[in-house]
Amino acid sequence: MRETIAPARVAALHATLDRQGPAPAPGEPLPPMWHLLFFPEIAGPSDLHEDGQPRSGGFLPDTGLPRRRRAGGRLEYLAPIPVGAEVERVSVLQNVAIKQAAAAAMAIVTVRHEFLVDGALALREEEDLVFRPPWSAEDTPPGEPPTRQERPAFRREVATDPTLLFRYAALTFNGLRIHYDLPYATEREGYPERVVDPALMAQLLADLLRDETRKLPKTFEYRAVAPAFCGQTLTVCGRTLGGKADLWAVSPDGRLALEARVTT
Repeated sequence: MRETIAPARVAALHATLDRQGPAPAPGEPLPPMWHLLFFPEIAGPSDLHEDGQPRSGGFLPDTGLPRRRRAGGRLEYLAPIPVGAEVERVSVLQNVAIKQAAAAAMAIVTVRHEFLVDGALALREEEDLVFRPPWSAEDTPPGEPPTRQERPAFRREVATDPTLLFRYAALTFNGLRIHYDLPYATEREGYPERVVDPALMAQLLADLLRDETRKLPKTFEYRAVAPAFCGQTLTVCGRTLGGKADLWAVSPDGRLALEARVTT
């Protein structure tokens, strides 16, 4: 699969995140995690689940568990991806694991992507997807997420609102309705509000590291811990030690939403 790193898409994300200064221009490196703008999973309306995501059974196996969520991932940055470049992505199904959780079965599917520029490997990514049964009002409520009490070396507050969530979903062609459809998120999935995309939180952490340290990651590993919700002001935090960085995002009550470990 090939796609051009379109400058207009990059500029649209730059504006969506309210970043200062000019957007990355053609020929300049695509910032870390901004590759998520590209290579979306495309499916027509008849091939979507009720939740707005493409049905499994093609490249992704049909586990019989319809609710798909991004659980985290691992990235290895090997060379810059220039804005405006044509990129080839090669994807393989790396692992499928069926587990019996406390309340119900779940499946963890890992997909490996390799991004090539002019035939040379620039980025390697492993993406972890979790599949669960349909939500029911009788489901056991999830436990309280942990808190992070450490004092960060640098931090930033990010207000989430419906416009941010909708624009990010649109730019990444993510039809998952919990990110922008309030009645669906509350009535069909049992959330108190629309859910902030974990990919957006991971990108905010990568941007924070770049802004505060002027360092770029060599590896970036992140894990979604608990949902964050529209209307909350997230605090994205970080600290560095030598060539490593510890990054995390917390909800207003201090509960951990997503964490990342980085080498630079």
